[in-house]
Amino acid sequence: MSFPKLRIRTDADLVTAVPYLIGFRPDDGSVVVLAFADNRAVFAARTDLPGPDTCGDVLLDLSGELVDVTRQAHPNAEIVLVGYGAADHVDPALRAVADVFTTSRLAVRQLLRVADRRIFHLDCDHRGCPPEGTPFAPTSSPVVAEATLAGAVALPNRAAKAALLAPADTASSEAMRQAVTRATARLQPLIHDDAVDETAATAIADAVSQHVTGTSLGDDEVAWLVVLLARPSVSDLAIDHAEPDNQHLAFWTEITRRAPEPLVPAPATLLAVTAWQFGDGMIAALAAERALHVDPSCGLAEVILEAVRAGISPADVERAFADTDPPADVETRG
Repeated sequence: MSFPKLRIRTDADLVTAVPYLIGFRPDDGSVVVLAFADNRAVFAARTDLPGPDTCGDVLLDLSGELVDVTRQAHPNAEIVLVGYGAADHVDPALRAVADVFTTSRLAVRQLLRVADRRIFHLDCDHRGCPPEGTPFAPTSSPVVAEATLAGAVALPNRAAKAALLAPADTASSEAMRQAVTRATARLQPLIHDDAVDETAATAIADAVSQHVTGTSLGDDEVAWLVVLLARPSVSDLAIDHAEPDNQHLAFWTEITRRAPEPLVPAPATLLAVTAWQFGDGMIAALAAERALHVDPSCGLAEVILEAVRAGISPADVERAFADTDPPADVETRG
């Protein structure tokens, strides 16, 4: 995962940093797992806690999944668990999650609960951890300025982040349908001349450059891109040149939102790949799910979704390939 560089001096700084590490402010009834190694955050994940009346096995299963994903990110990290909401629901659930981590030989450094702008320490009983909680003001923490300077954004809640991928109003408009018809007709001569890939490479590069300058793409430009991307060779070309940065993330988000639904899978998969490489697991999962909703046979989207759910990063994949030596009698080509 890729995180902004934030200096954590106090528990208030830590709690203030959480929304910038996961991209949004956690809702009540959720738990955030933070993993640290060498005093650096190496993993962050959020999930909903089961309701207080839910069977305990559900919480145990959830805890086991969190352990598996966290260990995949780093096998010997120190864990901080932060729960959000009322004590009667969150405290027992948080302790149960901590027990599973500890049993699995992952050291739990802190158990914190956040409610009503107060931090409650579940594993501390000295004077610095009063039972009534410690007030904190997120806006007064230097973490906010550091996160803003690093370009990190904390949206109000999970729904606000999910809304970033909502289809644009123009995606199903008559103007976009006509633009797709024109783009499809424009493509036909290129197919006969076997010039699609070369034209597509230029079109994608030009569109990204235009987006970076702040100039919005017109319907015809978006339609031309998504019609080109519907061809597997063009989609593969775009994936090979995907860049894990904010500019490409914003670009493929816009194209995914503005694409007519039948043409969503290719740009949504590109967004999923870009977000996964960038370390934004939630956007990667949402984009992959969007692609699979339209085309359940979209193999790469399914792979990305499973990788996010399993906590597998691009670095893990690279290490796996690097550690795999080909048999001596197999010839390889670079």
